[in-house]
Amino acid sequence: MPKLLFSKIRIYEFKDLMQNVKRPRRIDIVLSRTRRKTDIQCIMVQKTNHDTCPSQLSSQADHKLHPTLENLLRDKKYVAAFRTFLQSEFSEENMEFWLACEDFRATTSPDDLCWKAEEIYQEFIHPTACREINVDHHIREKIKTSLEEPSVSCFDEAQRHVYQLMERDSCPRFLRSDAYLSLRRKTRTLWYM
Repeated sequence: MPKLLFSKIRIYEFKDLMQNVKRPRRIDIVLSRTRRKTDIQCIMVQKTNHDTCPSQLSSQADHKLHPTLENLLRDKKYVAAFRTFLQSEFSEENMEFWLACEDFRATTSPDDLCWKAEEIYQEFIHPTACREINVDHHIREKIKTSLEEPSVSCFDEAQRHVYQLMERDSCPRFLRSDAYLSLRRKTRTLWYM
């Protein structure tokens, strides 16, 4: 029996099987191709427009390689994945508050501003809120006093604080998570097709 395992026939069958296996693309080759492509684009842009700085195109490619929280929040797929990640870490209230503040900023009607501001305060800011966010007492008091005459900017300081928390704490962990890496691989493979 051991002779059959190492016979020439078995080795050729193994070689045939290996040829049929589709090998994944090497990431270093793919990255060098994109670098060459951006270099060519820089040259073409420089020929057509001498005012353009070559670093502008490379910074666009860099944000795809090293995304920031701002870039993640612009893309709906990444927002959904980031929200799911935050739920797994029991800190989804930060994302929900940030999104509620963005919706609040887009409000134009003064009547809508009043009830939305009160709703956001009761859900996220009030000390006994079910989804209370982590802001200090001074910010909480400023928001409480601004609720008498709510403006579009009454949650700005709290929103900035929560954004910085997500940027420093949650986002780096998300970028190292399996959820983000698999989503990024899926979008990369769709690009090749």
